[in-house]
Amino acid sequence: MKKYDVIVIGSGAGMGVASDALSSGYKVAVVDKGPLGGTCLNLGCIPSKLLIFPADRVAEIENSKKLGVEASITKIRFREIMERMRSSIAEDRNGMREGIKQAKNLDFYESTGYFVDDYTVEVDGKRIIGEKIFIAAGARPHIPDVKGLDKIEYLTNESILDLNELPKSVVVLGGGYIACEFGHFLAGMGSEVTIIQRNSRLVANEEPEISDLLLNEMSKRMKIHTNTEVIEVLQKDGLVNVIGKVKDSEKTIEVNAERILVAGGRVPNSDLLKVQNTGVETDSRGYIKVDEYLKTSKENIWAFGDVIGKYMFRHSANKEAVYAWHNSIHEKKVPMDYSAIPHAIFSYPEIASVGIGESEAKKSHKILIGYAKYNSVAKGIAMLEEETFAKAIVDKENNKILGFHIIGPYASILIQEVINVMANNMDMRAIFKGIHIHPALPELIPSTLGNLMEPED
Repeated sequence: MKKYDVIVIGSGAGMGVASDALSSGYKVAVVDKGPLGGTCLNLGCIPSKLLIFPADRVAEIENSKKLGVEASITKIRFREIMERMRSSIAEDRNGMREGIKQAKNLDFYESTGYFVDDYTVEVDGKRIIGEKIFIAAGARPHIPDVKGLDKIEYLTNESILDLNELPKSVVVLGGGYIACEFGHFLAGMGSEVTIIQRNSRLVANEEPEISDLLLNEMSKRMKIHTNTEVIEVLQKDGLVNVIGKVKDSEKTIEVNAERILVAGGRVPNSDLLKVQNTGVETDSRGYIKVDEYLKTSKENIWAFGDVIGKYMFRHSANKEAVYAWHNSIHEKKVPMDYSAIPHAIFSYPEIASVGIGESEAKKSHKILIGYAKYNSVAKGIAMLEEETFAKAIVDKENNKILGFHIIGPYASILIQEVINVMANNMDMRAIFKGIHIHPALPELIPSTLGNLMEPED
């Protein structure tokens, strides 16, 4: 049995820990069934954004008429877009592989591993043991228990990346960020898209006003059924027939499409690892339980990223990796700070949020709420952005920003100023000390904070 100072399970954010361990002189094993680089690089944020960027350009061209510019799209080379995405990812993955080959004191086990005993992982029939173990094994698509779904060929956010031909029509099961991003992409490429969402709102974890605007805007380009439960799917006349039931009514809907995309959330890979064999506890949904220092229920085993289910974004996993490594080698532990973890949804329009929402903030704070539309600043007027907006939630007693939410062009860029202020625990008035370029979109941030008022009951 081969022994290591450090075993890292997962080659996404886990590679940060592996790198730090190697720099500290430890003997390291990385275990991952592949693809090398983890979900973000291969199956998640990177490939989807490589696809969404062209879709954004299509949407902008289609919307340019309001600016007095009439343009048309003559051709979309779908196969070329898909192949460019795949080749870009392959290049990054190959670069990682070369780095692993050249690393000293690093063994890479490119196969499925699972725990068979305390601190002991079996991979390809070999058993390895680690003094410290870091689990960053990620998550996989959740496949809902829908009648007939197991009898047809369906797409997920992973398998859709293998397409070479654009489906003429696609029905999307789900209304979260994956569903909205791929719905936007497919519609932009020319598919007839239908989204069926069981919740009453799209992206239900966002502020209600943001969800409402997203529904309104996306409905201009596709059909969307909210508050509808898919009860059966079947193959019929060469198409997928999807039957849904509207909640709290006897009404049903029936949608036919060439393909079906299942985008109903994620499930952790902890079950594949059989973590119980090494004494690591999971919650009722299978996510690995960790304390504020990212330590599991088992001494010398840490976990982070999607497999713990807190914030399922690569940037938060990268930060967690830093904290997990620090806490594994230092006597003085540092708790992971989740107060300023941002996220973006690359739908059309784009969404970005950081901190908490209004309903949560009201539970433990006296708050002020501020709104500003994009066209409250000169650049927004020039862009004819009439509905898009930002929302601020501020602690009335200490002027700290509790949450900030944007829907509109460049939302993921605009919010960075707020993130930096929140991450440094600064008074929101620090934003007004900086001079904002006029006329430019970042003026939206002080404009929003300048409109703070008592919330309505």
